[in-house]
Amino acid sequence: MTPAGPGALRLERLWEQRPLKRSYDVIIIGGGIHGLATAYYLAKEHGIRDVAVLERQYIGFGGSGRNTAIVRANQRTQENVRLYDEGLKLWPILTDELDYNLMFFNCGNLNLAHSEAAVNAFRLSVNTANFNHVESELLDAQSCKELIPILDVSDKPKYPIQAGMYHPPGGVLRHDAVVWGLAKGAAEHGVDIHQGVEVQGIDVQGAKVTGVRTNHGPIECAKLGVMAGGYGAEVCAMLDLELPVHPLTIQAMVTQPLKPFLHHVVSSGAYHVYANQTLKGEIATGAHMDPQVNYTTDATAHYFKHQAEALTDFMPALKGARFLRIWAGLADMTPDMAPILDGNVGFDGLYLDLGWGYFGFKSGPVAGKYMAEFIARETCPEILEPFALDRFLENRYMGETATTMKYGHWD
Repeated sequence: MTPAGPGALRLERLWEQRPLKRSYDVIIIGGGIHGLATAYYLAKEHGIRDVAVLERQYIGFGGSGRNTAIVRANQRTQENVRLYDEGLKLWPILTDELDYNLMFFNCGNLNLAHSEAAVNAFRLSVNTANFNHVESELLDAQSCKELIPILDVSDKPKYPIQAGMYHPPGGVLRHDAVVWGLAKGAAEHGVDIHQGVEVQGIDVQGAKVTGVRTNHGPIECAKLGVMAGGYGAEVCAMLDLELPVHPLTIQAMVTQPLKPFLHHVVSSGAYHVYANQTLKGEIATGAHMDPQVNYTTDATAHYFKHQAEALTDFMPALKGARFLRIWAGLADMTPDMAPILDGNVGFDGLYLDLGWGYFGFKSGPVAGKYMAEFIARETCPEILEPFALDRFLENRYMGETATTMKYGHWD
């Protein structure tokens, strides 16, 4: 804020609003964390500043602003752990680079196991993390309670706690701050950010992308990045490019502010619930995704009931707390719960960054860093090679989850 007169304050925009040009070197579809991070690194690291980020609503409208902002690097496979670990280490660096407080809180993440099978799966994840020099450890039930005293580790809960996987580097950020900080940083390096610009078609000449058609007219480009989160597959359908990506709604909510007591992120796969306490004292909690493929961000009463029952079963001290608000966002799920990061998808100049499912927020800056390198150098960085689209056609599924879907045709 800067003074505008005696006793008055004037809010300054974080980024300059520039005219929409008719041609850019690079156009990025999607004004969320992935699109903005890619634009930021294109301009800052590679000197490519003739870049436009096109967002049909407002920046952060999609999944970037509709999540619980949890970050971690304790995935199941080495390929994912490596990527997410570098991403986790980027947050304090970005805070300094952008000169913007992203509110990174390194509080640690505790995943609960309620069966012997889950404990064995945690052993594998912990070993994978440790092998890749990522801090993670297996705790018994009593040690979990020492970490989070309100946990009920008796046999009273429906799913008694048997163990926990503790990941100290994990934490939370403020999602709005991340979006605004990246937009500010990208614009300072010359990137144009255009809100309210909807891409309605993609132009090609032969197999080369040449531009986009928008509600503000046609715009030419040499390279095009599709980083539109839950709407990415819909954008690619403009090119008749069918992707194994299905949007599913995930709902989250917050309670009334409470006295600080939950000092770590806690999650449970058996209960389909995860939670952390915000700086305002609210308990922010998210649920499992809706089972039906859809594009709705409507909230439902079902999840109020689900969250209340789940949280109070293994943290009974929360009984009586009231929910204040609920929201929903889209998770762009692939069959193996790993993203598609590719620039070799049948169209010269087309680059895809989508299919992140649950993990889109925590991966934004690191994905943007390497996608910017991919776009600038036209060579896939080694760290992104496992995430190519053709893995589905070649049955090279990532090991984040099992799949029973059939390919050759996306069912």
